[in-house]
Amino acid sequence: MRFALPTAAVLSIVCGCASIGETPQEPARLSPTFGEPVSQNAVPRPSELAAQSSAGAWFRSEVLGSLLAPIRDRAISRDGLHFATVAQRGMKMIVLVDGQAGPAYDGIAQGSLVFSSDGKHLAYNAKKGQKYLQVIDGRAGPEYESLVGALVFSPDGRRVAYVACKGQKPFVVVDGQAGPEYDATVKGTPFFSPDGKHVAYVAKKGQKYVAVVDGREGPEYDGIGVVPVFSPDGTRLAYRARNDQKYFVVVDGQAGPGCDGVGMDTPVFSPDSKRMAYVAKKGQKYVVVMDGREGPEYDGIGNATPVFAPQDRHLVYVAIHGQKQLLVVDGEAGPEYDAITLATPVFSTDGQRVAYGAKKGQKSLVVVDGQAGPEYDGIGTPVFSPDGKRVAHIAKNGQKQLVAIDGQPGPEYEGIDANSPVFSPDGQHVAYGAKNGQKWLVLIDGQPGPEYDGIGDSSPVFSPDGKRVAYDVKKGQKWLVVVDGQEGLEYDAITGGAPFFSPDGKRVAHGAKKGRKHLMVVNGQPGPEYDGIVLFPPAKLAFDANGALAYLAMKASTLYRVCHDMPPP
Repeated sequence: MRFALPTAAVLSIVCGCASIGETPQEPARLSPTFGEPVSQNAVPRPSELAAQSSAGAWFRSEVLGSLLAPIRDRAISRDGLHFATVAQRGMKMIVLVDGQAGPAYDGIAQGSLVFSSDGKHLAYNAKKGQKYLQVIDGRAGPEYESLVGALVFSPDGRRVAYVACKGQKPFVVVDGQAGPEYDATVKGTPFFSPDGKHVAYVAKKGQKYVAVVDGREGPEYDGIGVVPVFSPDGTRLAYRARNDQKYFVVVDGQAGPGCDGVGMDTPVFSPDSKRMAYVAKKGQKYVVVMDGREGPEYDGIGNATPVFAPQDRHLVYVAIHGQKQLLVVDGEAGPEYDAITLATPVFSTDGQRVAYGAKKGQKSLVVVDGQAGPEYDGIGTPVFSPDGKRVAHIAKNGQKQLVAIDGQPGPEYEGIDANSPVFSPDGQHVAYGAKNGQKWLVLIDGQPGPEYDGIGDSSPVFSPDGKRVAYDVKKGQKWLVVVDGQEGLEYDAITGGAPFFSPDGKRVAHGAKKGRKHLMVVNGQPGPEYDGIVLFPPAKLAFDANGALAYLAMKASTLYRVCHDMPPP
């Protein structure tokens, strides 16, 4: 693992665009000692709040702290409200969380910064002299001769696990308790069950491999598949294993019958965790095995299948029969086609309906609930409405493209936006972007809107109640957001992805760039301008249940937390 180590010179911070890492607008100002501003007028005190009200916009900003240059590594919580960076202080390395410095170390492992899924905890690997340790929420853990990979949080953020080494022997530390030593641990482990109650990993023991669950070893095998699989409820574990030339699926510690190979994307559990399926090779043939029962033999099984439908309705997979492909639902073979498209099958949310794309000669079609639709020169992946009653997909006719809804083709255009079509949450409306000559427009329920020079990659979007729609468009050299047919203010760019609505649908927000500044816009009202909005994967901005929007922003070397509250009565 690479460590960020001190260097003799301090470089300028890269800070100041929608995402960290772009060319800086200007060098950041550095404090001689972290937390102490260059001058009392340059950086407000952390306790200072600025609240402003303008044309119905209400926001407040809180100074969190300073950022030191250069930023060697970074991480952001999923809710976008906490930001961690690695920086140099003298000849030491430190981690700053929301602008507040942690303890100094001789090195911080690159790529080891990790937030828990709820954003409440941060961990990283640090070097102290010739030893290595995990730091969790600023508290140093035991020192070891080396660490392997980053720490792993349980889904609820309450538990931790990581791999450490003593000499040449690695072992797994769970909640501060070191497990037994092994000759190696397999990449991708340890990992927690979905409920966080169990932790598993694969280890090498001499020339054999074992799966270890909650500290208890399973049977020894010549090989074990890369990562075992917990059931959705966390009570069961399954994995691929090999002894000599035979392969097995081990479920709950019990090995099934031997076969000549096991599918790479299997085993898989049903959503209710009661059923389990996998692909087995028998000689030159392949079968799907569910709960120990073999299905019919085929010449191959499609990648990423079998899959269980939502609500445990069906087991579905793509099968290869000679030169043909077909969809098998609950053991029943469907019609054969020249190919089944890679991104299908797809299910309705209740699992009662299934759709997939197929190729027939030089033509393509969508099959819904076993019924073949019209043939086209090309098709996109079908999409079900949230209520499962409607289905839509993109299709190609010659050099034209269209959207077919419930089997009925719509008007033809030069192109259809790749992220289309989009159903409203209630399934009553559908929208998509289309190219008409050199212009772009959005159609809502078949009605074309005004034409623009471009539309955003993630547009359009509906409000949660399906009554409102928003999308971003290009008009000349400027960008703007259209909400319910009304154009907003023009900006140099719309940033941070598509516009998004509050849970009650009354507020809509988007990021924007104005010259060299960045800001958030709520209900058309621009918020304060900053050098950058801190937003990169896995963070995603969203309104909270009360309709407030919070995010992190930077101005010079200062980090702010900004909140757009509901306007006062």
